[in-house]
Amino acid sequence: MKRLAITWQVHVAHWLRTSPPRAKSWGGLHTEHIRCLGLLRDQTAQRCRGCQGRPKPLDAIWCVGGSARQRRRPQVWGIGRAFQLASLLFSLWADVGFGQQAKSQPAWTGAGFRFDERSQTSLGLWEGDKPVLVYHHGRVRAAGVPDRFTRSTYVHPLYGLDGEVLTDDFPADHYHHRGLFWAWPHVTLAGVHYDLWMLRGIEQRFERWLARIVTASNAVLGVANGWYAAERKVMAEQAWFRVHPATTTGRLIDLEFVWEPIDQPVTLAGAEGKSYGGLTLRFARGTNTVITVPPGAIPRDLAMTNLPWADLTRRWAGQALTSGVAILVHPSHPDFPPQWLTRHYGVLCLGWPGVKPKTLQPGQPVRCRYRLWIHRGQPSVAELQQAFALYRAGTAAVAAAGAH
Repeated sequence: MKRLAITWQVHVAHWLRTSPPRAKSWGGLHTEHIRCLGLLRDQTAQRCRGCQGRPKPLDAIWCVGGSARQRRRPQVWGIGRAFQLASLLFSLWADVGFGQQAKSQPAWTGAGFRFDERSQTSLGLWEGDKPVLVYHHGRVRAAGVPDRFTRSTYVHPLYGLDGEVLTDDFPADHYHHRGLFWAWPHVTLAGVHYDLWMLRGIEQRFERWLARIVTASNAVLGVANGWYAAERKVMAEQAWFRVHPATTTGRLIDLEFVWEPIDQPVTLAGAEGKSYGGLTLRFARGTNTVITVPPGAIPRDLAMTNLPWADLTRRWAGQALTSGVAILVHPSHPDFPPQWLTRHYGVLCLGWPGVKPKTLQPGQPVRCRYRLWIHRGQPSVAELQQAFALYRAGTAAVAAAGAH
């Protein structure tokens, strides 16, 4: 029960604009859905006592009982509503030490992690005095680059354990590459072709925060975005990041994306003969690049190759540091294992659905899960296989995954 104290910030904030609880719960909070968001150690997928629905990230935030419409219905404040809030705050204070949490942790901060508004268009995450990542929710431009490459909804920089910048943005050889991003070169809607990869005719736009939570065990960032073509929203997108504390050798970041067309089917496809289209990580400049896949380190670039994971490690330009990032694909991923494109100049591209088009239907959300393992040094194939085995087993033990 004491772990619920760390969730009071976000749950009180969302409780203010939802219907009063109708189902039996503790303090108006359904513990099963708090587990679903990963805030408690028990991350089993139980049914929520309030809505009886399977856990979803959005439900984890909104679940306080009642129907979906009731959970999202704006409320008019009154004496009764204020009394309910006071009762909730008092129960948290009395039962789980809410007072001590409030004194020691200001809003959006916690043990080690803190969110920081870098600008009107970007949000940074820090662990102690070390930067972890920056998420760009607003439109980003670069001097000397054509305006058509203006973009948003991506991560850059992504930092290594020693503060080294792992990603690149607006690289001269590929202006459209943007740190850690997710985009497709072929998006077809009602017979019209768009290119989200090159930002032609369609773009991703930030809509709202779903969660900005820090606890002693992780930091969770949830974002709702939309895909807009000709000023019309055609796809709903959720992006979730769960960042685990760094160890002496590694850090895990769990990613989850949910896509659902709005009112008509959307067809996605990767690049012909290459397969890129989906989650992509563009690395900063460096030398001594080694790309490792399950068979081992490979000297050549790969295309249209089905893999459960891949790692890129290099010595960073201007620094005496060697480190890298592995991308692990969860076995629940559609068409597992997906296709990949790897390039030694510094990019790992997941290709889902790859060169064969896939049509997404309204009312049928598609969910894709990944894990980033940021590490020092060059890991062996055995260490990468162990990291993937832990991910497959549902283990979030950074120390185990980072032991090498």
